[in-house]
Amino acid sequence: MDPWLYWMVTAGVLGLVEIFTLTAALGILGVAALLTAGTAALGLPLPLQFVVFTATATASLLFVRPFVARHVLAPPSAERFGVEALVGRTAHTVSEVTALEGRVRIGGEEWTARSYDETQTIPPGTAVDVMEISGATAFVYSRE
Repeated sequence: MDPWLYWMVTAGVLGLVEIFTLTAALGILGVAALLTAGTAALGLPLPLQFVVFTATATASLLFVRPFVARHVLAPPSAERFGVEALVGRTAHTVSEVTALEGRVRIGGEEWTARSYDETQTIPPGTAVDVMEISGATAFVYSRE
């Protein structure tokens, strides 16, 4: 069997394994094997084929993989949006907050509020932490 065919099989196997691992490293090695198959088809001797494979794989792993890992394999942003972004923020009570009723101001907006601790009554003007948002109601806990 011709050497270029060995390189093609190697490239195919590496590409197939890359599909299941999603590391980008095996895919890059598969591309290096594919390029080496092209040089083998041109008649390059076996030692030079290994040099081409090694140089291509090394250059790709050093320069391409970090870019791919940073832009493609990176985990999604941990930023919170909407009402989830309000959890953990500081609010100020507008009216007395109990387990049954109350109002707070969170970032310039007034919200219906309930005390996170059912036994706690929070007077107006108190700084509180937003512990949870459920619908349009903020569950708050006094900082004092």
